[in-house]
Amino acid sequence: MKKKFFVILGLLVLVSLMIVACGPKEYALGTEENPLIWVLVPSQDTEAVLAGAEDLAAAIEEETGLVVSPLVTTDFSAAVEAMCNGEAHIGALNTFNYVLASARGCADVGVASARYGSTFYSGQVVVHADSGIESVADLAGHTFCRPDPTSTSGWVVPSIAMQAEGIDPENDLAEIVDAGGHDGVILSILDGTCEAGSTFVDARGNVEGDFPDVMDVVLVIAESAPIPNDNISFHPDLDAETKSALVDVFMGLADSDEGLEILMSVYSWSGMEVVDDSFYDGFRQQLDAAGLNIEDLIN
Repeated sequence: MKKKFFVILGLLVLVSLMIVACGPKEYALGTEENPLIWVLVPSQDTEAVLAGAEDLAAAIEEETGLVVSPLVTTDFSAAVEAMCNGEAHIGALNTFNYVLASARGCADVGVASARYGSTFYSGQVVVHADSGIESVADLAGHTFCRPDPTSTSGWVVPSIAMQAEGIDPENDLAEIVDAGGHDGVILSILDGTCEAGSTFVDARGNVEGDFPDVMDVVLVIAESAPIPNDNISFHPDLDAETKSALVDVFMGLADSDEGLEILMSVYSWSGMEVVDDSFYDGFRQQLDAAGLNIEDLIN
């Protein structure tokens, strides 16, 4: 009887070891089985952004061996949610959403993008040439297109400008239309969906190839003060070695013609600069001066 007990016990131990051996395996982060998830916002044509990001991911893997899986989110806020839920390790975040994610403890900036030799850009308010709108003060009562409710140059900054003119955007505009990106704003003004809208300077150039008359039909009536550029951020839990390797790749790509071609294909990036969180303090001060709380702007 005693011998039979030990035989059964031995079989149970053997079976339990087999179950453990056949159970789920923990794969290292940055492998094919457990890739680094990189979320990107749909500020421009989604398919073009994703294609460029996939090329960039391939360059990262070639340089570091790290496997990166890019994902263009449905809207800007979804990228922040992915970072804060721990679903994403890397984020290509616009200014507003970086500041929001940083305030929530979900993002640490690694590098800021550069365009035309600058790490700052401006927003613009644009109108259809036949709208009769000549200034921001004239926007009340008109239909307004924005790229996304949390687009920095496409909504946050112009809504502050409207408030400075005594316009309550939510109540005084005839309608607010989410156009699904900066290109979408320009196209919506061209086709008459909206009389006015806001984008980065100068989003009209993105559609000029298909609409040669865009510069004559869509007119700029105002430009914003400089805004710090979008960036590549990391989830705070990502290890320092991986962050450093990724930053090195982005900076290296900016130093070669082939690399710059890849960066341009994502968000028209023409360079990269290593920055820290203080790079965005000027934008935070703009919000404070307008009496705005960043969390209130998304409610």
